[in-house]
Amino acid sequence: MSFDVLSYETLVHAVSGAAGGVTAMTVFFPLDTARLRLQVDENRKARSTPVILKEIIKEEGLLALYRGWFPVICSLCCSNFVYFYCFHSLKASWLRGKQSSPSTDLIAGFAAGVVNVLVTTPLWVVNTRLKLQGSNFHSSDIRVTTYNGIRDAFIQIIRNEGLGALWNGTLPSLLLVLNPAIQFMIYEGLKRQLRRGIPRELSSIEVFIMGAVAKVIATITTYPLQIIQSVLRFGQVSDSKEKSKLLSSLRTIKSLLVSRVRKYGMLGLFKGLETKLLQTVLTAALMFLLYEKIASCTFRVMGLSVQHHKKR
Repeated sequence: MSFDVLSYETLVHAVSGAAGGVTAMTVFFPLDTARLRLQVDENRKARSTPVILKEIIKEEGLLALYRGWFPVICSLCCSNFVYFYCFHSLKASWLRGKQSSPSTDLIAGFAAGVVNVLVTTPLWVVNTRLKLQGSNFHSSDIRVTTYNGIRDAFIQIIRNEGLGALWNGTLPSLLLVLNPAIQFMIYEGLKRQLRRGIPRELSSIEVFIMGAVAKVIATITTYPLQIIQSVLRFGQVSDSKEKSKLLSSLRTIKSLLVSRVRKYGMLGLFKGLETKLLQTVLTAALMFLLYEKIASCTFRVMGLSVQHHKKR
């Protein structure tokens, strides 16, 4: 098992996944800015993505669309590396050269997601704070703390809110590991169907469509929890009583879900879904495309385990 965990193939998958994710996120970063603003700013009306982007530019300037880019990219790079590394090392250890199955992909994806959440949540908490500082919120009750970079954000959060605040939103994040688990299960399943036992390199359009379809299903399934995750990571709540209870517990998640439904109806659980789908589907599709191409090219150049890469 140690050989599988430390294998060259696993490292290639991890680096390829990280590089693909970083590039794709950079391309579609403005869409992520619009998505996060809709999820957290409760008084901002849910409009089409172009309208939200236009509002942000008008209120805060063009550069606001890329606010917090560096911490997001750092977090995403670490997160994708950890996830792809764990996912492929677990599959290699369990399968030992055998054909994978949907259940294997789902379990490996879930386990990799749990490790990823526990390791990288502090980075995502910090990047959410940095991404939203300086934002023009439509709720006057929200006061956003100002941070001078990643290091200062870590220091202020620990000093003012305690070490545990760096893991705000951990429970919904753990529940949300179903998102990449479902995504990878569908993606790997579609890949096996297209190949039908014949090792071949899939075309760019095939990979792009598979990545998009997998992400659409995973996102719609888990979107309400993604809203709660963003609210908890942001950590800015106007009601001090509610703020004191913002621990990542099942009671808190239930309370926030119920509160949102009472205030906005069931559609409130899907506020920003259009923007999220546009951002996450395009990002995931491009990420999978770049990941497959980088990994395939690396294996080909190094002359190592090309068949291993295609066999998955």
